[in-house]
Formats: sequence, C-alpha cells, structure tokens
Amino acid sequence: MSSPNIDDDMREKIIARPDVILDDQDVMRALIDANEKSMGNNIVDLRGIAMERLEARLDRLEDTHRSVIAAAYENLAGTNQVHRAILRMLDPMAFEVFLRDLGGEVADILRVDCVKLVLETKQDGDAAVERLGDVLTTAAPGFIDQYLTAGRNVPVRQVTLRQIQVGADHVYGEAASWIRSEACLKLDFGPGRLPGLLVMGAEDPHQFSPQQGTDLLAFFGGVFERAMRRWLS
Repeated sequence: MSSPNIDDDMREKIIARPDVILDDQDVMRALIDANEKSMGNNIVDLRGIAMERLEARLDRLEDTHRSVIAAAYENLAGTNQVHRAILRMLDPMAFEVFLRDLGGEVADILRVDCVKLVLETKQDGDAAVERLGDVLTTAAPGFIDQYLTAGRNVPVRQVTLRQIQVGADHVYGEAASWIRSEACLKLDFGPGRLPGLLVMGAEDPHQFSPQQGTDLLAFFGGVFERAMRRWLS
C-alpha cells in the first residue's frame, strides 16, 4: 500500500470540506485531466465528455443570466430617467419656462444633446416662436408626416428611432450638422388641432436606432401631449 503524496493537514481539510474542491472549476478540471491521463490513450472517458458538455452549457447559461441582469438594470435606469424628466417637465407654471426647461434640464436628465418641438400651423410668424426659437419651430401642415416617412408610403409610427447622416436644418437649426441619431415622438393634441413633433437629437449615432424599444419614449410622449394640451387650451 503506497503512502499518499499529500500532507495530513491538507488531506484532513479536503475530507472535512470536499465541497471546496467540487465548487472550484479549475481544480475539478485538473483532476479530470489527471484521471484521463492515468487511463491511457486507448480509453474514451464518456463521463468526462459529458461533464465538459455540461460545463459548456453552464457557462452559456451564466452568460445569458448576466445579460438578462444587465438588461434589467438598464431598463430600470431608463425608467428612472424618464420619470425624473417627466416630473421636471411638469414643474413650470408658465409656457415659456416649460419649453426652455425642455431644451435644458429635461434634455440633460434624458442625456440627449438637443430637444426640439415642431408645431404645425397655418399661420405665418409667431412672437412665441421668435422668443423660443432655440426649442420651438413651426411648419406647414403635413410637414411632420413627410419628415417621419421621408416621403415613402409607410405607416407613421408614434415613436420613430433612427440614425441619420445629418439633421434637418428646419428642425435642428445650427445643431443640424452634428446630429447623427434621433428619436421622433409624434404628438396628438386632440380633435381639431394640428399635430406636433418632439424630436430628441444625439451626436452619438448609436444612441437611437430602430432596434431599440420604444415603450418608455411612447409614455413620455403621452405625458408631453397632455401637458401641451393644457397650454394650448
């Protein structure tokens, strides 16, 4: 009978806590490799192969779990952002302050580089537009649908996320040259009123893309519609 090649203290620790070995993937892999070498090259260890496959499957499940957790945290952070922006948007008691905050603190909370509000109107010129030209602009009836569809025969969605080569001058003004992606929220102000468009522009071409979800922005747009109806009434 050969004596063990391991000191007594370590041997006792392993016997007392075998789970320490079993839970360590690197140690278990080394033991399996050593067992395969001891069996020789002519023996196929099916148990070892099965364990390798289970280990690979476990790694994939762990990666998926981490991805799900990361997505959940990202969604929670996005929800908190939108809620904070809505609360800030509802604070002002005057229309001009409401719009200025939209292009200032609300935009900062949402982490977008530019926010613009486009209102369709049949009238030429407006004193409010001149005072709030950095946030508010007007357009002729039909402009918004044309802008969202780019003239194509496609349905107009409530929220449109897309990457662009350059922003539209009429929408973004001086900021148009560096806008690379945008979120467009079509606004319904009620029966008998022309629509509006809330546009969030970003210098980052990946901030908004068609593959992203739109639920939070649709919710934000719905709250904004109701706030605007109060000012327009």
